[in-house]
Amino acid sequence: MKRICTLFLAFASLGVAADKKIVIRALSGGFAYDDAAITMYKQEAGNHADVVAARTMADFEKEIVDADGIVGGISKELFAKAKQLKWVQSTSAGVEAYSFWPEFMASDVALTNCKVVQGPTIGDHAFALLLAMTRGLHEYIPNRREWKSRADAPKGMTELPGMTAVIIGLGGIGMQIAQRAHGFGMNVIGVDPKNIPVNIFAPVIVPPDRLDEVLPKADVVFVAAPLTPESEHMIAAKQFDLMKRGAYFVAVSRGRLYDKGALVKAIDSQKLAGAGLDVTDPEPLPADDPLWQFDNIVITPHVASHARGSDVRRLGVISGNVGRFARGEPLTHVVNKEVGY
Repeated sequence: MKRICTLFLAFASLGVAADKKIVIRALSGGFAYDDAAITMYKQEAGNHADVVAARTMADFEKEIVDADGIVGGISKELFAKAKQLKWVQSTSAGVEAYSFWPEFMASDVALTNCKVVQGPTIGDHAFALLLAMTRGLHEYIPNRREWKSRADAPKGMTELPGMTAVIIGLGGIGMQIAQRAHGFGMNVIGVDPKNIPVNIFAPVIVPPDRLDEVLPKADVVFVAAPLTPESEHMIAAKQFDLMKRGAYFVAVSRGRLYDKGALVKAIDSQKLAGAGLDVTDPEPLPADDPLWQFDNIVITPHVASHARGSDVRRLGVISGNVGRFARGEPLTHVVNKEVGY
């Protein structure tokens, strides 16, 4: 009897087939696609879904034909071939590639991203860019063997307490910037379309149609909003003109949110004291781009989200959603496709 039961269970287990297929777009060797990550995804999916790692574009094109879910994104051209697709997991917070793609946004395919997880890291980076300018580090750091006298200190060195920061976008990144601004004794004005309750970190929050009203109050403008058709170039010549003379500009979300030509004019005319940019348009920024010519513009190559902590949190979001999708449970970090974030 015991042997019969054992055989029954063995045959029953063979008959259990995964009812979903999740394809990992593992074309790069990033942390979200290495062997350890793939093993984690398979463990999360269990017997509920087959997890397939596509290491080449040819394999990816072949596997997506009957895929139910994709981790790592899909192009507009390949989307038409993925007839069974129900879910796409982006490994970044920004999903502008889909926001500007009406066919995907109108589809029933769920879109999830990694918003919030990189907020602390980017918040730190935003203030690193600001402090590099306000404390003259952009001039001191390259001079590794020259002791400058106090008389040669960079002009315009200042302190942050009492300054007003206007933070455009109070999501996972913007709120982390607000917390740091509060810690530095700054006054914070948030700009966001969502009905976010005011709090100790952001005691004043206004909708985007009041942006021009609050810009003249800013000593520092942080851009941390997502890129959507509505937000593209929301900071243009008019907005730079409205800023205080001597204000600082820091952009850490997407380069297409500000008009680069207008920023160059604002710096060249000495309207702004400086700018800190982790994002530009285009990327990589060409060597002959006019942004490089200014000593008071600090540029980093879109690395604000890079840190072990961000990677660990991002992997947790992705693997968690792999398991939820496999089991038919509600996903987290779901993007509202109507607004694009």
